[in-house]
Formats: sequence, C-alpha cells, structure tokens
Amino acid sequence: MSLRALVERLRESRGFRHKTDIADVVASLASRLPNGTRDLAQAVAVGDDCAALADGDGYLLFAIEGLVSDFVKAMPWFAGYSSVMVNISDVYAMGGRPLAVVDALWSDGLERAEQILAGMAAASSAYGVPVVGGHSNTRSTEPQLAVSILGRARALLSSFNARPGDSIVMAVDLRGRFEEPFPFWNASVGAPAERLRADLDLLPQLAENGLCDAAKDISMAGVLGTSLMLLECSGVGARIDLDTIPRPQGVDFERWLSAFPSYGFLLSVRDQHVHDVHARFAQRGLASATIGRVDASREVVLTQQADAALLWSFADSAFIGAPVGAQK
Repeated sequence: MSLRALVERLRESRGFRHKTDIADVVASLASRLPNGTRDLAQAVAVGDDCAALADGDGYLLFAIEGLVSDFVKAMPWFAGYSSVMVNISDVYAMGGRPLAVVDALWSDGLERAEQILAGMAAASSAYGVPVVGGHSNTRSTEPQLAVSILGRARALLSSFNARPGDSIVMAVDLRGRFEEPFPFWNASVGAPAERLRADLDLLPQLAENGLCDAAKDISMAGVLGTSLMLLECSGVGARIDLDTIPRPQGVDFERWLSAFPSYGFLLSVRDQHVHDVHARFAQRGLASATIGRVDASREVVLTQQADAALLWSFADSAFIGAPVGAQK
C-alpha cells in the first residue's frame, strides 16, 4: 500500500468530505452571531463533541447527531439504535454522563418509523438513557432521523486541550463486526448492557481523576479524520504511526482506517499518565495503544515503517474550521 496514495484516497473519502463541509457552516454561523457562544457562558468553542454550558459546579452537555439518509433507508432498526448510541458516545467523549435524548423523525409510513423507534428503544435500554420526547412525521417521502442529547460533566474532556508533547492514545472495542456495506463497526448490539455502560464510564473517570483532559470520539471520518479534528481544535500537529493503530484480525486495514466504531476514542494524554490510561482500558478488555505524538507543527504526518506522508497542513487549509485557541 502506497502511503501517499492512501493519503489521497482518505482526503477524497466520504467521511473526510462530510467533515470539511463543516468549515463553511461554522464560518457562515460565526458571521451571523458576532457574540459567538459567550452569551451562554459556553466552556468550549464550536467544534467539540458537545456544547458545554457552565452550570454550578459542572457543565451541562448538549449535542445532536443526524443520520445520513441512505443509512436510515437501508437499515432503519440499526439507524435508530445508532442515533442514540452515537449521541451517548459524544457525551462520554466530553467527560460527561448522559441524562436523556429526544428525536426528530420523518418516515414514509408508520411501518418504517416503527423499525427506527424499535432500534432507538433497544439502545435506550442497553445504555440506560431514556428517550423523553421529540417530533415525528410519518408522511414524508424520505426517511430522516436526528437525535439530540443532554448530559452533565464534573470535569471536561475537550478537543481544545491537546498540547505539544502529549501522546495520542486510541482506545477501541475490537469485539465487533462491520454492518455491511457501511463502515460502522458494531461492538454494541448484543453486548451485555452492564459492560457497555462500564466501558463508557472510563471516560468521565479519567477526567475526574485528572488523568486526561483532551479527547474526541472516533466518528465517520475514522481514526485519522478524527485526529485532524482534535488537533485542529487545539492548534497543534502530530506524527501518527499507522503500524501502531489497534485493529481487528482479518479486516482490511484501509477500510479500518475509515471505520466508525461503536466504541472508539482518541485521547491526548500527558506522558506521566499514559501508563495509567492504558491500564484502565486493558482492565475492561478494550484495546488501546499510543499511535502518535502531538507537536507544534500544525501539520499531521503519517508514518509507516520507513515511509512518511503529509496528511494535512492546517496552515494551508482548514479541516472543520475550528476556532483555534478558543478554549475558555
């Protein structure tokens, strides 16, 4: 596999393209909201996994996820399940714990809506997060689904806290399978509910124990696209060693790089805490590895054996257009 050819395919992938679209949206919104997020005492800028609103001795976390329409149409039950699951992951990626979700659902008929709702109910039960309301329309020509979540954190994990010298740690549950033909690595459906909840609770424990303050959940852009989002928000760069990325046996590596895992996180960890962080994931049977190191270059370079290639230069172009240095 040519490293430079791989970089070109990643840049043109659907996951990367969806994320780079965010930059224009962020710029358009910022031009219309001159006060930005300051009026709500938001603790992080736009670009993190959740909005974090200072509240008492902690933070209210607020997020939303929309599902791509072809996925909702092809796999309505799993789309419903995923809509709840990915929102829950966003809250834990910020060091919080989820409180409740609401949904907005459009479908062509009640039967299709029932499959989506059944998937949502299954995820709600597995993760212990109630669905408390929403909006529905069963007379739409196309299925569409978005779910919003509210959570709470005592201490934040943020995309804006990575620092030069940190280790980039990837943690992922490899006990899963791809939901063909989509890039979704499903290690959730059918897993014990107690295990799912305890695995996720590692993230707020890391934040509350001072072992980590920077993280992001691995999204549709895969581990490398998610790395770009984290690093851009923090105004830094990194070198990432592809040979160290945890991966399932028997899975094509390039496909794995673009996978959207049901449990997958990137953390930027100070050196004195790396051993403890790995130990906590290992105790839960989760794979984790140090896959790179943060630097001040504002470039992300991939390495593989003796080869190296530039994945992205933030000095040349934005990825999601995150406001660098906007962390409060």
